[in-house]
Amino acid sequence: GEPVDSPEGILVLLHKPVGYVCSHDAKEGPRVFDLVPKRWLKRNPPVTTVGRLDKDATGALVITDQGDLVHRWTSPKRHVTKLYEVTVDKDLDARLVSVFASGELRLDDEPKPCLPAKLEIVSARAAKLELTEGKYHQVKRMFASQGWLVTRLHRSRFGDFELGDLPVGQWQRILLATQ
Repeated sequence: GEPVDSPEGILVLLHKPVGYVCSHDAKEGPRVFDLVPKRWLKRNPPVTTVGRLDKDATGALVITDQGDLVHRWTSPKRHVTKLYEVTVDKDLDARLVSVFASGELRLDDEPKPCLPAKLEIVSARAAKLELTEGKYHQVKRMFASQGWLVTRLHRSRFGDFELGDLPVGQWQRILLATQ
């Protein structure tokens, strides 16, 4: 039989594949919730994602039924770090490192500039970007504001949770250290 769910709640790390949406609405396409046991959606409260990843993005996505954790890890005041691996359409310019780190980069329609972000250029068209906020399409918009198109976006870490060698489309339970 299937294992019994923990009475303390569900907390898992999913390696989100391309093409899946972080929505409960099946009309938008395959859902990340299709990759976890169906009974989790019948829980009270049902599972939800901690933040979102775009349909064309891959990577680390936390799923839980614990509202306090969702709030804690999505609150802008908490500055939870997220590490992205980014591929762009043309060679990167070293000046982006200081632009992204400045804390002065403004995105269209945003009242405040982006918080400082750490950019590491790893090859001509690939970089790692560490953020502590999660504005709408932020990574893509940051690069677009400087003239680059993101062609691949992968989140390898969310807070303390790294994907490691977790296969695409698979999930694993997260154990929290007791405070």
